[in-house]
Amino acid sequence: KTYYFATVEGDQPRVRPFGAAMERNGKVYLGTTNQKKVYQQLLANSKVEVSGMAKGKWIRLTGEAVIDDTVEAREAMLEANPPLRDMYSADDGKFTVFYLKNMQAVLYSFTGDPEILDN
Repeated sequence: KTYYFATVEGDQPRVRPFGAAMERNGKVYLGTTNQKKVYQQLLANSKVEVSGMAKGKWIRLTGEAVIDDTVEAREAMLEANPPLRDMYSADDGKFTVFYLKNMQAVLYSFTGDPEILDN
């Protein structure tokens, strides 16, 4: 599944498609590499949004990205998203995972009121 991940670079929003995600210890985790601009954007401003759509409904997650630098978290992401193993390994020094802190999740539809989801 594809969802869209938004960061800020200076005063300009930056949005790109992402595909890998997981739930770990009650938190939403995403992954990238420390070689991409998105990683530098996270370090400069940790406030992010995620949005995805399915079956006429869409979700918006808002929060702060927190890097989890443990090999266990990176390995869990690779386990949850096997195609990532073609590009990364848990100990390659590049693959990075992060979770959303202070996350708010809101579910929207064309026919109903927005629904705030429990975290």
